Amino acid sequence: MAKLILSMDGLVLKEIPLTRERTSIGRKPHNDIQIDNLAISGEHAAIVAILNDAFLEDLNSTNGTYVNGQSIKKHVLKDNDVVELGKYRLKFLKDAPDFSAGSTFEKAFVAAPEAAKLGASAKTHTDTMLGFQPETTLTEASSTSSGGWSAAQGEQQAAPATPAAGEPVGVVQILSGRNAGRELDLSKSLTTLGKPGFQVAVITRRPHGYFITHVEGDSFPILNGKQLDAQAHLLSDHDVIEIAGVKMEFYLRPAA
Repeated sequence: MAKLILSMDGLVLKEIPLTRERTSIGRKPHNDIQIDNLAISGEHAAIVAILNDAFLEDLNSTNGTYVNGQSIKKHVLKDNDVVELGKYRLKFLKDAPDFSAGSTFEKAFVAAPEAAKLGASAKTHTDTMLGFQPETTLTEASSTSSGGWSAAQGEQQAAPATPAAGEPVGVVQILSGRNAGRELDLSKSLTTLGKPGFQVAVITRRPHGYFITHVEGDSFPILNGKQLDAQAHLLSDHDVIEIAGVKMEFYLRPAA
């Protein structure tokens, strides 16, 4: 399990396991990690943990959020990254994925514009470590880097994941936009949907169903006409989802 080590001036104050899908950080008492210091905004930053990945987002804080000395708005956390909030430090420690025989590891990632600033070397390191190559499945613009709406899936090439025999497969059918009518099988553990830099959500496949979770953006996805919150929500057959202005229907396709 990933965790954070909170310290100040080299003194370790607390060890915090990332047990929640969304962990808020700030000065106000309602935050999951409260840092009572005037240099910290009331709601300073948040970490969204999806499977083996963690996404850090600055929540328009007054003094900013830094990772390894660089100011960030959004950042995919890597093992041993140091998040700096005023005088406080949060070191991110990530458990190594298990690539032993018979194990599978899947990852999907749609790069936000800010992530490109991290440099090609960081991306190459991450992709090599995870054995992952991104595959853009649906794209409304010519490329995701231009800010177009997209859907992406990822897999460990040596061991692709498939649903158990007889288990229905989740499918998303696009209802609006250029890709209306097209379908995306949710056969991987994680599928990323949305417009990088504007609104991004992920659908995760778990033993007890498919769940949608907000990852990026000030506004949350809409499910059956109601705006979601920061928690993961179980999807039901024929739910209608709206992400970044694109409507889609989730349904379960019976196994062949």
